[in-house]
Parts: sequence; structure tokens; C-alpha cells
Amino acid sequence: MFEFISHNETETKRIASTLASKLEHGDIVVLSGELGSGKTKFTEGFLSYWGLEDEISSPTFTIVNEHKKDNTNIYHLDVYRLADMGEFYSIGGTEYFNTGICVIEWGELIEDILPQNYIKISFSKDENNDSIRYLNFKAYGERLNDVIKELEQ
Repeated sequence: MFEFISHNETETKRIASTLASKLEHGDIVVLSGELGSGKTKFTEGFLSYWGLEDEISSPTFTIVNEHKKDNTNIYHLDVYRLADMGEFYSIGGTEYFNTGICVIEWGELIEDILPQNYIKISFSKDENNDSIRYLNFKAYGERLNDVIKELEQ
């Protein structure tokens, strides 16, 4: 487990871009936290690694936004509005796990069907400073644990 304290949106985006640079095809990142805790800003930074930061939009109503850059498929999913996991299956959601890199907002709602290896980042706000966010990284899987260790350095 690794905790990153972000003092502003720029720092949130920077750690996201750094993480993106270390991921491979098939990797999954789950973003968990209350509304306004920084998940979408993180995703913006994540996409900036591939120069796609201007393409960020909330997929809340479309569930998934697909991006492709340099033969890499990047999927930004937001499962907040899904009624249940059955709905995720019906849209073919699990197929994204094997065809690129996935960033899943509200991914804790589908954790039961995620592959064994993924990174979960829990976001929380500071009670006294509206700019500060706490990002707690937890890796499931040995290789991704090594990725988290690299972020700590």
C-alpha cells in the first residue's frame, strides 16, 4: 500500500501520468472515492501520458470512452450508473479487460468480477484543505505491486 498526498490538480495529474507510463496491455486501474475527490482529474492526467488529455469526458452516460494511441487501447469506464453487474456483462464490459488498459471510475462496484491483477486507488478529500487529496494505492498481483513500489520512489 502506498499513500500519495496531492496538494493540487497538477500533482494528481502528474502521479497519474507516471502510473500510466508503467502500465501494460491488460492492466486495470480502479478509482474509488466520493464525488469530487479527484477521480476524473486523475484520469485526465492518465490520458495525458498518451497526449489524450483533451479528449477526456465523463463516460457516466455512455459507460465507456475508448481511446487509441500508438497501438494501445485505453478504456475509461464509469460504472456508477450501472444497475448491477449483469448490466456490465451485457455491454461486454469484461472484454475490455483483455484488449487494452482500463481505468474504471467507481470500479469498486464491480470488484467481484475483476481479474486477479489490478490496482485500486482510493481517493479522499482533506477535511481542512479543499485542494488536498489522499490517494491510497493498493496492488493486486506481483507485477503491479512492483509498479506501486516504483511510484513510491
